[in-house]
Amino acid sequence: MVKSKNQARGARPQGKPGQGKPAPKKPDIRGAHPGPRPRPAKIDEAARQASAPVDLIERAPRKREEKWEKASNSIQTFMPARSGDRPRQAAPVILDTSGEEGYRLLDTGAGLKLEQYGDIRVVRPEAQALWPKALSDTEWEKADAIFTGDADDDAGRWRFPGRALGETWPLRLLDVDFYGRFTAYRHVGVFPEQLVHWSWAAEQIRKRGGQPKVLNLFGYTGVASLVTASAGAEVTHVDASKKAIGWGRENQALARLEDRPIRWICDDAMKFIEREQRRGNRYDIILADPPRFGRGPEGEIWQLFDHLPKMLDICRDLLSDDAIGLVLTAYSIRASFYSIHELMMETMRGKGGLVESGELIIRETSEARRALSTSLFSRWTQ
Repeated sequence: MVKSKNQARGARPQGKPGQGKPAPKKPDIRGAHPGPRPRPAKIDEAARQASAPVDLIERAPRKREEKWEKASNSIQTFMPARSGDRPRQAAPVILDTSGEEGYRLLDTGAGLKLEQYGDIRVVRPEAQALWPKALSDTEWEKADAIFTGDADDDAGRWRFPGRALGETWPLRLLDVDFYGRFTAYRHVGVFPEQLVHWSWAAEQIRKRGGQPKVLNLFGYTGVASLVTASAGAEVTHVDASKKAIGWGRENQALARLEDRPIRWICDDAMKFIEREQRRGNRYDIILADPPRFGRGPEGEIWQLFDHLPKMLDICRDLLSDDAIGLVLTAYSIRASFYSIHELMMETMRGKGGLVESGELIIRETSEARRALSTSLFSRWTQ
């Protein structure tokens, strides 16, 4: 039998009137000096648990279960169950980027990765590079920029062993020019593993013809927006960072794409898509690259596991009747790709099409040709 809070704390059970012994009167200690407070005796935790009631030992796990149950219930309240058949599926799918002229993954190992961005050779932490390096130390020592910090997104510093480098340098990927950037969080202004998604989107836009509408959520510095606009799309780029929006506009100028229809919007992604849903606006391609945690321009909180189901559900409503696809990428999360795969499958019930899910990897150009896993993805196509 589960005890009440008072019983669990050792309080006397409440009986019917007239039953049991009367409670002893408390001594009158008004005006008495309380004296020093006795120190609590040290308790051996193993002995305490051995003598504790079962419900006290299980209380913490039960609270954790209640917490997860509440979280599950809250998700269900804002993600209604969709009806209809589930889409066709393909999983796991591995999308491989071997780079191109503007980018190469030269080597990995010992918790590091050696990359070539245009003319700049960069060394950054990489926790998943558990194996030894394939290239010699001489090759690694040719690095122009080295990030000193851990493999998480914690702030660190860049070191330039040879020549002093500025914050930015010109890059070119998929025939689009933009700036690479040394940021305080080890990033360089572009995520090259996304080349496979950008190439796919550009190809689909050219096949469709006309001017398909693209929504780029959490668009960062705008390389995906430039690639899709260059292919002929009308692009809406959304990011919560004013600085990232500024970088995007600079990249558009460098790419000589000022005449292409790109709307640069600094806004909280969830607020924006909720407004678009109310307005009845529709898009042919939606690219969503959310962080694990983030803040909107007015302090809004984004938590991937809390908000992703609702975000995907709204994105489904924002797809046009003859939509091309919805692409989701997830970084730095403790989850299997099957989590977002099943979420996408349930979200797209009754919509038909195909859901492909798996991992994005980058292949080394060294003789070892090892693959570095970078992120999880799920992609729905018509």
